[in-house]
Amino acid sequence: MAKELALIGCGNMGSAIVKGIVGSGLIAAGDIVVSDVSEAASARLADELGCTGTCDNVEAVRDAAMVIIAVKPQYLDDVVRGFADAVAPDALVVSIAAGVTLARLEGLLGSDRKIVRVMPNLPAMVLAGMSSLTPNAQVSAEECSRVQELFESFGRAEVVPEHLIDAVIAASGSSPAYVCVFIEALADAAVAEGMPRAQAYTFAEQAVLGTAKYLLETGTHPAVLKDMVSSPAGTTIEAVAALEAGGFRAAVIDAARAAAAKNRAM
Repeated sequence: MAKELALIGCGNMGSAIVKGIVGSGLIAAGDIVVSDVSEAASARLADELGCTGTCDNVEAVRDAAMVIIAVKPQYLDDVVRGFADAVAPDALVVSIAAGVTLARLEGLLGSDRKIVRVMPNLPAMVLAGMSSLTPNAQVSAEECSRVQELFESFGRAEVVPEHLIDAVIAASGSSPAYVCVFIEALADAAVAEGMPRAQAYTFAEQAVLGTAKYLLETGTHPAVLKDMVSSPAGTTIEAVAALEAGGFRAAVIDAARAAAAKNRAM
């Protein structure tokens, strides 16, 4: 039976993607099949959403208009080889595997296949993700827009040329970890000043969330917002000066570029 979407891999990210799509109403749960090597994982997601669950990847992709591959990079080659022949000739194949290039995907599926390489990030799990989309030459503008629409159901998504994927990893894919280190440091400072730790995390986390939300919704440049809250001879400019003295910007740049370098080497 023809279906709109087949998901291969029901881990955290794959599940978040399908939950966002179903929650937005862009594709009905009845038109989706999810597959995983773990019968329990596919059954759990299928029961939660009301879609079809299976452990048979070949059956999952057969006659699907779109296939989303959400397996770990080290397993991708074997998994894709197992179902490649069953994918419909005109199906859109979307891969979220980190470090897996379009050329590698075309080698597994065929250079005539419509393939979109996507790099989402962990906040997709709370409908606040950021995803890059990189289509191959076989994907039309309309088809790419459809993929973008689906990935915007759980956050934001933008089309990015493949040579910028390392930059995406640096600024978005890996950055939730850097932000968490920053939040931990802020909370540690508040604890050192006498605040209970749980409350310190709440204040730090909400400050980061609110700042990002303000920048995104108003289009304000980060430097402008920094200047807005840095009063002459005030507390904030003292903190900014301390960050600069400690090499904060350089440390963040070095960390992000280390992530990009690692992605290139994968």
